[in-house]
Amino acid sequence: MSEITLSVTGVRKVIGKREIIKGLDFDLRRGEVFGFLGPNGAGKTTTIRMLVGLIRPTSGTIEICGYNVENQFAEAMGQLGCIVENPELYPYLTGWENLEHFARMLPETDLDHMSEVVNLVRLQERIHDPVKTYSLGMRQRLGIAQALLGKPKVLILDEPTNGLDPMGIREMRSFIRFLAEEQGLTVLVSSHLLSEIQLMCDRVAIISKGEIIEVNSVDKLLALQERLVWNVSPIVKAKSILDGLTTVTEGRDGTLITPYSESDGASWNRRLVEQGVEVKEMHRKLPALEDLFLELTGGESVE
Repeated sequence: MSEITLSVTGVRKVIGKREIIKGLDFDLRRGEVFGFLGPNGAGKTTTIRMLVGLIRPTSGTIEICGYNVENQFAEAMGQLGCIVENPELYPYLTGWENLEHFARMLPETDLDHMSEVVNLVRLQERIHDPVKTYSLGMRQRLGIAQALLGKPKVLILDEPTNGLDPMGIREMRSFIRFLAEEQGLTVLVSSHLLSEIQLMCDRVAIISKGEIIEVNSVDKLLALQERLVWNVSPIVKAKSILDGLTTVTEGRDGTLITPYSESDGASWNRRLVEQGVEVKEMHRKLPALEDLFLELTGGESVE
């Protein structure tokens, strides 16, 4: 198993008489991109604020690279870089001057490391231009450079692709994968773009109503939800037959959808044919992460 860099155990948050977060448990590992998804009001933002030390959990423990956030706050935060919502930058300063300003707050951050970070985020050609001339994607990369100044092992990015055009989203996705695979960082990404989470992340945690519903690799999550899609005629008769054999729903394109079963699929097909149904096509389908998300959360919209 890869090195665990962030560990959340039994974390609860109570505000007034309301329990916002209900005993979260999950781990992040070195060199992975971890997606964090939740519907509106699920507790995703509250959890992130606890991870980065902005608010304290009511109970439970958060450890970053072995340091307890409650008892070893400075050491834990020294392992962490983050952008919560949008990076806060001074638009009238150049990118380099912004980094100089933040570097003064960090020990052992010299010019060589600043230059290394600038190259890492691929801003070397524009770093001495005023930030007000930067595109949104460049500002996001400068914000990540700021987060990397302290040489963190864990990077938390809240909606890193928010507002970017398709090319910017693709570049950000590639850059985040580079940080994990080539630099060995652990990257936690929250996003409302489920397709991007599916393409970007190694594992995903889905949170709803303050509880973790599922934590798993994207591939395993989707494999659990495999479907058989049936193109049949007449559809009403076929649905009646399949209803007696398994769970069946109607697709938007005039197909029927059942759970995937390699052993049962052939017998279901035979039953349909024997009772006069024409089976034009049947095929396996892996759902998109969006389909799985809606199913697990009962149709709630993502944050």
